[in-house]
Amino acid sequence: MTVARQQVTQARRIVVKVGSSSLTTASGGLDADRVDALVDVLATVRSGGEKEIVLVSSGAIAAGLAPLGLARRPKDLARQQAAASVGQGLLVARYTASFARYGVRVGQVLLTGDDTSRRAHYRNAYRTLDQLLAMGAVPVVNENDTVATDEIRFGDNDRLAALVAHLVRADLLVLLSDVDGLYDGDPARPGSSRIDEVRGPADIAHVETGGAGKAGVGTGGMATKVEAARIAAAAGVPVVLTSAVHAADALAGRSTGTFFHRTGRRSADRLLWLAHASTPQGALILDDGAVDAVVHGRKSLLPAGIASVEGEFSAGDPVELRDARGGAVARGLVNFDAKELPQLLGRSTRDLARELGPEYEREVVHRDDLVVLHP
Repeated sequence: MTVARQQVTQARRIVVKVGSSSLTTASGGLDADRVDALVDVLATVRSGGEKEIVLVSSGAIAAGLAPLGLARRPKDLARQQAAASVGQGLLVARYTASFARYGVRVGQVLLTGDDTSRRAHYRNAYRTLDQLLAMGAVPVVNENDTVATDEIRFGDNDRLAALVAHLVRADLLVLLSDVDGLYDGDPARPGSSRIDEVRGPADIAHVETGGAGKAGVGTGGMATKVEAARIAAAAGVPVVLTSAVHAADALAGRSTGTFFHRTGRRSADRLLWLAHASTPQGALILDDGAVDAVVHGRKSLLPAGIASVEGEFSAGDPVELRDARGGAVARGLVNFDAKELPQLLGRSTRDLARELGPEYEREVVHRDDLVVLHP
């Protein structure tokens, strides 16, 4: 067994993500046999009590298609939300019944990007997941498609899985789909080879990745899986990418799929979510001194360093921090409404406090609520 695969067998807390195409039929509706086959593998892995599993499962919208008489996944958000509302209950009921065969309880956790980029919500998400694991349950995580809007959606569960792996301090992320790994070309074409290991972005710079799978019931494709693997690996979590039918081999450390080595170390938890799961509601244009202080000095952003404001946002919203040329240099949670900021720009917090009151003697974006995008 290679050193890479030893990391798989030694992993104690594992996040497993499964896509819609691995759980449902092409016409919509859950495939009970496929769900049971996956649960058989996951229940066996955790049966010794040494390993914990968090399951990030797509399939809610796909499961709701047939019951609502929809022939294919709708493109409009309202009907997607309706399908998710019907399908989410069916999906969790199926997992509950399937895990019950092993005496294992499941707990549903629905997340939106808004839940996880805000400090208090982020802590609540971690506590819930950690407590479910401590009590011997399997958390089943999905994006909250029923209420998520375009502005607060993760967009795909591959990226959500990478962020959940970081959130729960996982030792391993396993991405399951209908393809048994990353190939150097179209897997359907003769001559294409599976890539066994990826040690960094340069290893796959030449690889082209496709869109959604053949079934047409999901939102992801190989591109989203590779991006999820990149996010997780950069945050210190190794990744195995393979097909659902090879899940048992992957979790046993056998040579299947593609193994992505860690490329970075764990960062401050919530900042990864802020960088990858938030949608900026506006922008702050910084002068050169403020850019240097934020990017290189890792300082908070003060009113004196802001040249202008773009967009409409409220206190607590994520905003982009841009340099004078319009390039995004950071992202953070703003402490003021957009309409409040124009009167504050270019002024010191001491002067603002003297004129407007002590509540104005504070940062526009605190360094603890700020992530640098391009150091």
